[in-house]
Amino acid sequence: MSDHGDEDTGRETPREEFHDAPIEHVSVNAGMTVGEFATALGDAGVGAGRLSEAVDLSAEMVGREDTTVFLGLAGAMVPTGMRRVVTDLVRDGFVDALVTTGATLTHDAIEAIGGHHHHGRVDPSEPHPTGDGATDTATERDHDERLREEGVDRVYDVYLPQEQFARLETHLRSHVFPRVERRVSIREFTTALGEANAEQNDATDVDADPGIAAAAAAADVPVYAPAIQDSVLGIQAWVYSQTSEFGLDALADMTELSDLAADADRAGALVVGGGVPKNYVLQTMLAVPGAYDYGVQLTMDPPHTAGLSGATLDEARSWGKLEPDAENVTVVADATITLPFLVAAVRERLAVVD
Repeated sequence: MSDHGDEDTGRETPREEFHDAPIEHVSVNAGMTVGEFATALGDAGVGAGRLSEAVDLSAEMVGREDTTVFLGLAGAMVPTGMRRVVTDLVRDGFVDALVTTGATLTHDAIEAIGGHHHHGRVDPSEPHPTGDGATDTATERDHDERLREEGVDRVYDVYLPQEQFARLETHLRSHVFPRVERRVSIREFTTALGEANAEQNDATDVDADPGIAAAAAAADVPVYAPAIQDSVLGIQAWVYSQTSEFGLDALADMTELSDLAADADRAGALVVGGGVPKNYVLQTMLAVPGAYDYGVQLTMDPPHTAGLSGATLDEARSWGKLEPDAENVTVVADATITLPFLVAAVRERLAVVD
């Protein structure tokens, strides 16, 4: 045998990349908790293994008192039913700063003042009740044309009646904009929005929770929406600014967010979805001496298209957004599945520790 051979296999070339870590087959049993299921997935490969790793890393990240956690939230998470998951993360102290979209805040406010999103259908050939006990089918074009005629907006398989936007406009003009009749940062505006959402939610006895912005305002968690103009909320803000002293200073938020990152002993990023919230969270570290010590990304976009939304957090390390030794994981899957699973498992892990 060669002096350079592998004693276990007799190979001429030693296996430096290969490690003896066999895949274990996941065992699923009745009565398993979500935390136990997450641990079991750690024995598997591909998405299952990465999701288990994301749970481990997230639990470590949010469980450390010296770590400042930045949550980036994009996508239709409120219309699809993830509102309470995010609200409770903020309310229960798992998040120190939230970066999201104007659309998230739009839909959050609609629910806060009594509006609802509704189950719909994405496949126009699917039989659908007509209200008289019968069913109909429609072509793809007829499906959305009919929704337009009925004044209903579609978000994949979720419907939202357009009168909810009129209701939101009344809320904004009556209860939100009057609080900020001056030029303010977007964060100051989102705080005012959250306070008004909470007050109206209570005053009108709405069954639904006051929501994400309200929880953030109550917990003094800053909410940043750097592309707020790309939403119905942003359109309403622009319209109101035309006839008032109200205005938004987008650059003001960068100072506050950078200070928060610079003052952090350790920093962690939990990024749900991509787009502006993801980049805004990560680029913050380009303006401060440090970088993220932890990074967890839940995305539905693949990395091979070279787009930001699918870029792995390892790629972000090349930009100096993560520390060279930062722990990080990217999970590519439907975030409406991975986010609640991750949060439930992390809550279980931390409850056991406590």
